[in-house]
Amino acid sequence: MGNMKQPSSGVASHPEISYFELQAYTGATKHMGGLEATKELIELCHISEDTYVLDVGCGVGATACHLAKKHGCKVVGVDLRESMIARSIERAQREGVTDLVEFRVADVQDLPFDDARFDVVLCESVATFIEDKQGVVNELARVTKLGGYVGLNEEMWLRTPPAEVIEHVETMWPVEPGLPTSDGWVALLCQAGLQDVVTQTYKFDPRREATQIKRYSFRDMWRMFYRTLSLYCKSSAFRAYMKEQRRLPRGVFEFLGYGLFVGRR
Repeated sequence: MGNMKQPSSGVASHPEISYFELQAYTGATKHMGGLEATKELIELCHISEDTYVLDVGCGVGATACHLAKKHGCKVVGVDLRESMIARSIERAQREGVTDLVEFRVADVQDLPFDDARFDVVLCESVATFIEDKQGVVNELARVTKLGGYVGLNEEMWLRTPPAEVIEHVETMWPVEPGLPTSDGWVALLCQAGLQDVVTQTYKFDPRREATQIKRYSFRDMWRMFYRTLSLYCKSSAFRAYMKEQRRLPRGVFEFLGYGLFVGRR
């Protein structure tokens, strides 16, 4: 895994103003619950040094590199965007884990792997943004070994919200219609043939969200800040986008939370 080819980052001076392309441009990806949620998901999936892990929707490679550094396991990270894979490879090189991690462009709905390839498949804040969630979970289960684990960290409705809250959330973020409740996510895992499903659900907690920064070094944080500030100064479209992001509907986090869902193949 040490011989990593560096793809083009695909990042222009003014990237497409979208949720995911901005994350790739700044070099930051986030999941609800921050690093604490990722650590809990790792524990629920029983990941150790001997575990072969697929990190689906790896973003800028933060979880994959964390697994390699803290647990010493081999990890393959995939993402749909070349710009994310470029950032992931940069991170693996900076953190000295290129012997344990590999990154490649791939679509979660059609993974380029044989059946029963991985001990654990992780998917953090990915299926939320795809319409065919059952198809996604089926594909994750397909590439998981018998006895292995599929672990999700995904957004969910804590309870059914008013129509205006649903509309606003789907406008602000690229969330597909029909975001499940906890029971809905569990049903998806069971329908994919996963057993012994474990769930942990959470309300939005600013203290847990603050653990996002623990994924990154001071140098990472400075780079993110510089790129964001530079884009804010240069791009009126970005300024308008950020202004819109601040307009959360009142009480949205009474309804919107996230959950960890783990099933055994």
